[in-house]
Amino acid sequence: MILKNVLVFMLVAFLVAFGSCSKDDCADSQFDENYNPVIDPDNFVDSVTNVYFPLRPGMVYTYQSPTEDGLETDVVTVLSETKMILGIKCTVVLDVVSLEGEAIEETYDWFAQDKAGNVWYMGEDVSNYEDGVFEDKEGSFEAGVDGAKPGIIMMANPILEMPYRQEYYFNNAEDWGKVIAFDVTVTTTYGTFEHCLKTADWNALEPDEPTEYKYYAPNVGVVKEEVEGSSEYVDLISIEG
Repeated sequence: MILKNVLVFMLVAFLVAFGSCSKDDCADSQFDENYNPVIDPDNFVDSVTNVYFPLRPGMVYTYQSPTEDGLETDVVTVLSETKMILGIKCTVVLDVVSLEGEAIEETYDWFAQDKAGNVWYMGEDVSNYEDGVFEDKEGSFEAGVDGAKPGIIMMANPILEMPYRQEYYFNNAEDWGKVIAFDVTVTTTYGTFEHCLKTADWNALEPDEPTEYKYYAPNVGVVKEEVEGSSEYVDLISIEG
């Protein structure tokens, strides 16, 4: 009976979380009354162990990206603390972005994994800074609050070219993604990773912005990011913990 319930949950969740549109089809932000992912706390586990998106408390990942304004550093820390959202215990990840040593964004991201192994993005608490001074909370949302809904950040069994919502808070957070390649080899400052998964990500609120590409290494997570038609990139430089 437990297995049957999990399989039913997987089927329903996939039907509501994944779409059939391309980037062009999904480019315009329109209220989607049909997007209603089934979130049952009994079908979630306490930790995130997806092979392409493992979140082990205490792990710290540091990334760097050369920009026109200087060197941007992104330090991602998996915290031991958790947050309850929609009755689900979520893993908290602290993401601090700085430019030439000065913080420009501090975000607490919330993730949860269902029994099938899919990792859900449950929201984020964003603090944006300008010249070292707090500016606003733009981009923040929490699933279940003010109509915001969770999305899939990584599938248990990734499906090629199937678009999926990564988040949904109408006119505030509307990122999409899809897997476009498997078994990719990626070289970073930290090292070379084999059998990586590559995704294409885009924001329906910014249809004119280029697509971002992310590479996920098994048992590590994101190791590199690139921007379509640009020399911009984000490179993994260290792993601690």
